[in-house]
Amino acid sequence: MTETQPDDTGRRLLLVHAHPDDETIGTGATMARYVAEGAQVTLVTCTLGEEGEVLVPALAQLAADHADQLGGWRIAELNAAMAELGVTDRRFLGGAGRFRDSGMMGTPANSRERAFWRADTDRTVFAAALGELVAVIREVRPQVVVTYDDFGGYGHPDHIMAHRVATAAVRAAGDAAYSPFADETPARLSDSVPWRVSKLYWTAMPRSVMAEQLVAVRSAAGEVPFAAETVDDLPFVVADELVTTRLDCSDFGDAKARAMAAHATQITLDGPFFALSDNLGRRVATTEYFRLRVGELGELDQNGHETDLFAGLGLDGRAAAE
Repeated sequence: MTETQPDDTGRRLLLVHAHPDDETIGTGATMARYVAEGAQVTLVTCTLGEEGEVLVPALAQLAADHADQLGGWRIAELNAAMAELGVTDRRFLGGAGRFRDSGMMGTPANSRERAFWRADTDRTVFAAALGELVAVIREVRPQVVVTYDDFGGYGHPDHIMAHRVATAAVRAAGDAAYSPFADETPARLSDSVPWRVSKLYWTAMPRSVMAEQLVAVRSAAGEVPFAAETVDDLPFVVADELVTTRLDCSDFGDAKARAMAAHATQITLDGPFFALSDNLGRRVATTEYFRLRVGELGELDQNGHETDLFAGLGLDGRAAAE
């Protein structure tokens, strides 16, 4: 098999997220923007989010320690959210329910059967997840892939594993010697032509931006709004100088807010900020930030940031079918 290079004008973006709702919180405006610009946007969600808390009292029985039906409910929430963002190509890694939400770090859910975090120690599980994602990359042929940093944004085991699997898959997808399904049918292997991803990004929240938001919400609420006294107590912020890319998605704030509202069991919208089930919050942001980890930076603005994930790739933004 020979390596296939990005050589057409159709922009293709693939995002790898851990649970339903993560995609909207961190990259919802970005997804809506690129859909509107004609790019192909593909979402891969690694688990159903079965271990999430339930913020809707009437649905409390869905939780993992009751009927354990939250994952199925969250499929419907994800579908509704993606309809608001215009994303039509959405997939669960290996199919819905192949890998289970691992819960927060250090909880019994980490070792449950099918827990995604088991890929940390079970190489068979990791290999299965890697193979499934490589197959998607080779099918979709994205020039750009987005996932979390090596801390998973805030240390959630499924976020960390999504990072590890996505990073390994970006490398393996372009390796002609790698066969994701070596033990399976030749028909499936025949569709697995190597593909080199041009750019890999990590999502990011600049320290200065979060510090400003923390002050604003404390002033508006009259009290500390997060489980943190200062921005340094928040695990998901990064130093400003690490951020390479700033996307202005101001035209898509309403779409992002509607998509967030669709994740009703996990997100409560109340004023300019939203509350997560883990008591952390962020503004319903229309500016989203990233760190380039693989590939070359494109043109920078006056502040030293890229303003387009596809910057430098020579693509004109037309959809592949045009």
